[in-house]
Order: sequence, then structure tokens, then C-alpha cells
Amino acid sequence: MRLSRSARRGLTGGSLIFAAILAGPLLVSGCGSTIEGKPVAGPGAGPSEPSFPTPRQAPTLSPPSAIPGPTSAPPSAPVGPPTPAGAIPLPPDQNGYVFIETKSGVTRCQINKDTVGCEAPFTNSPLQDGEHANGVSITSSGAVQWVLGNLGAIPTVTIDYKTYDAQGWTIKATEAGTSFSNDHTGHGMFVSVEKVNTF
Repeated sequence: MRLSRSARRGLTGGSLIFAAILAGPLLVSGCGSTIEGKPVAGPGAGPSEPSFPTPRQAPTLSPPSAIPGPTSAPPSAPVGPPTPAGAIPLPPDQNGYVFIETKSGVTRCQINKDTVGCEAPFTNSPLQDGEHANGVSITSSGAVQWVLGNLGAIPTVTIDYKTYDAQGWTIKATEAGTSFSNDHTGHGMFVSVEKVNTF
């Protein structure tokens, strides 16, 4: 059987590729070697590394009273001003609101960190859409808003004539009315049916 010149070249090229594939692992394995011994720098190769003796100390035993115990971080300071002395804390609901009703049952309020809003049959409130507003709110920055509305069926806590703390507001309830003062800014309002004073 006679092969053409191009077929012979193809076989020769294929043989070379096949030979290279077979020789590859042999060439790679010949590239790695390990020489036993300790490297020594020749003259003029730079200063040798200094050697330092390793200090060894005999172990000492301390009496049990001298062994330090675990340390704990000091308690962190509360954020913001402290609750006024003697103030009764009113915990917020899961949404951050506290709902109160005055002892008289006439005024109801909702309180969160930013705003206090109260509803009452105010006698001297401004007109809103031709009617006297029955709601007033103040923000911690002192912005006041009168509204017509209804707080709805809120789960109020009836407060007595005492001092309370709710969401950063100090609440002082008296027979004359109820004042709300923001502990951070000092802004707030005094609320009674006859008058509302803001500060």
C-alpha cells in the first residue's frame, strides 16, 4: 500500500504529536528535584542572619486568689437623657407607640419618639374646615398641628395625677391638665380642654 506525500506528512506530524504527549510527563518529572543539605551563602553574599538565644523561664504557680477572672465590659451608658427621678415608665407597643387616657377620661393621647398627639373636646381650638379642631400634635422639634379626627379604638392606659416617662417624653398629669416635654429638645405642650400651650 502506497501513501501519498500529504498522508505521509500527516502521519509524521501525528507521530511527533503522539511522541510529545508521551514524553511530556517524563520531561515534567525530570524538572523537580530535591537536593539534600544546608544552604550556605558564598563570600560577599551579604551579612549572615543574627542568632539570639531563646530565653527560658521556669514556670511559676500563683495562688488561686491571684488568678484573674474573666473580665466584663462596663455597662454602657443609656442613650439620651435619663428618665426623670420618680417617673413611671410606660412601655411602648410593638410599633413604638404608647396610648394614654387622662384620669378624667376626657383626653386621649398617642406618643412615639417623634410626636405626641392628643384628642379632646377643646373649647378654644382653631377652626378646621368650619369646625373646632379636636386634635393637636407636637413634634420633638416643636412643630404644632391642629386637626379634625379621631384616634379610634386605641388600647389606652389610664394615667393618674403623677409623672410618667414614655418614648423620651416626660408626662406630668395634674387636675389642671397634662404636660408633655421632650427629654432631648425640651419642646412640648400643656393640654387641657380649656387651653393648649406649646413650648
